[in-house]
Amino acid sequence: MMSEQEALKCSSARNRGGTQRVEGKLRASVEKGDYYEAHQMYRTLFFRYMSQAKHADARELMYNGAQLFFSYNQLNSAADLSMLVLESLEKSEATVEDEDLEHLAKLFSLMDPNSPERVAFVSRALKWSTGGSGKLGSPILHQLLAVTLWKEQNYSESRYHFLHSSDGEGCAQMLVEYSAQRGFRSEVDMFVAQAVLQFLCLKNKNSASVVFSTYTQKHPSIEKGLVCSTTLRIEPTLFCQVLINYLDRIGQLFFGVPPKQSSSYGGLLGNLLNSLMGSDEEGEEAQEDGSPIELD
Repeated sequence: MMSEQEALKCSSARNRGGTQRVEGKLRASVEKGDYYEAHQMYRTLFFRYMSQAKHADARELMYNGAQLFFSYNQLNSAADLSMLVLESLEKSEATVEDEDLEHLAKLFSLMDPNSPERVAFVSRALKWSTGGSGKLGSPILHQLLAVTLWKEQNYSESRYHFLHSSDGEGCAQMLVEYSAQRGFRSEVDMFVAQAVLQFLCLKNKNSASVVFSTYTQKHPSIEKGLVCSTTLRIEPTLFCQVLINYLDRIGQLFFGVPPKQSSSYGGLLGNLLNSLMGSDEEGEEAQEDGSPIELD
């Protein structure tokens, strides 16, 4: 006599077999060009599965269907099924798993970059992902989105998502490319200064450290020996000086404010390095809340 566990396995196998047969029929309809009919059938099956609490089956069917429609350039149908993938996650109260985040990022990467559906999709995806870590969305999802946007050369949006990830190295490499492709040589220091300050404002000391060290090592316009031979630290007084220099540079660029006498290295990065290398002369140690941020 069959045990309960064996019966469940058989039932699961039958369900998978049934789902695969349905997907085969739907694929055949799409391949024949019956896009509307196939789309409506996908939607019908989605709501049927959801009503039966088969959330995982509904999600898998919609994910595969969306990719199929994308491959045939049926962007509206694909975007609609992508939204249903999100709906299944939301209504099932599923825990945030890396695989689901990767699937959401994959669908995002296939969408038209200029479509309003993409904006709505990423907003809902990030909101759902807060079930994991991070009030502004999962850092893993942010990192995956950042990489997609980087490949599309949408550097400003990529930077936003990198800032809410934990990938300081990836952010720095993107900024090197961003600086080389879109910036002036005189702005090399501005790209990294802004990112470091923003990471610090988000209380992400580690990524601030990594983005600084990686950027200064990888950027072709920065002399390698200048930064890499020094152990770099940011202390509260230095942070204030960096911020002042940052605002001074903005004043020069946008309001015609005369520049102050430059340091021996020149620019904000030079001021930063001079301060950093002179910081060891101050003997006082910072308290716990104001502890230095190692940038080595």
